[in-house]
Amino acid sequence: MAILSIQSSVAYGHVGNAAAVFALQCLGFEVWPVNTVAYSNHPGYGDWRGRVADASEVAALIEGIAARGALADCRAVLGGYLGAAETGPVVLDAVAAVKAANGDALYCCDPVIGDAAEGVYVADGVAEFIKSEAVGRADILLPNAFELEYLTGRAADTTEHALAAARVLLERGPRLVVVTSLASSLVSGAGNAETVETLAVSPSGAWLVAVPRLSSPAKGTGDLFTALFLGHYLQSRRPGQALGAAASAVFAVLAETAKAGRRELALVAARDELVRPLRRFEALRLR
Repeated sequence: MAILSIQSSVAYGHVGNAAAVFALQCLGFEVWPVNTVAYSNHPGYGDWRGRVADASEVAALIEGIAARGALADCRAVLGGYLGAAETGPVVLDAVAAVKAANGDALYCCDPVIGDAAEGVYVADGVAEFIKSEAVGRADILLPNAFELEYLTGRAADTTEHALAAARVLLERGPRLVVVTSLASSLVSGAGNAETVETLAVSPSGAWLVAVPRLSSPAKGTGDLFTALFLGHYLQSRRPGQALGAAASAVFAVLAETAKAGRRELALVAARDELVRPLRRFEALRLR
């Protein structure tokens, strides 16, 4: 029940591995974090300290884990923010090594490229690498609506459009595509500014979960959702169940964050609800 998590980390706050590791540990997983960047805080503050890790350094850390004979125990590789395009092939090499040791292991790719508010914000070459290389190797792909549009060239302005675009990605290799940050409802037939929706699409079905929109300046929500979805999916292998469980836990964390008036996710304060959220949102099967 181990997961190799290759993504960014911060000393202050909860984004990347600083969000994913704790959440997955709460679900009962061993997590091996390898950091693609080590920053004092996320760049949303406007200034930070630290650096992007060299691709060779990331590779060496993974090789060190492999030297312990541990890869056969790895259930999944979780890949997120790359930091530099050169790190991309290192992640895919890690995926190949883990799958060689454990044929049932999954590659869960959070294709961090940008968002609607900021546009593309990754380093040169990263977005292109994700589109041309990582998507086709992923078993589970979790773009936000902006990233879905970038990867497919299709609109994601309604859930119906997002569903069609997700199916385009399925044709490129992933078994499951989960689209976050949707704001318009296939069920109601019109956008609902009061909810945020997440869509999971596989070759055999589609599921949608909607939660109330909570205004928060906190970053890392997508990183947290990706980790929780992966954890629940590994435990159940049921996309709809994993979707509802992850969305419910993220809502609980955001509610606690808003209550505390914090700029960073109140992850520790909401630790009990990461596992057993008091308010549960069920995913609706669409197909």
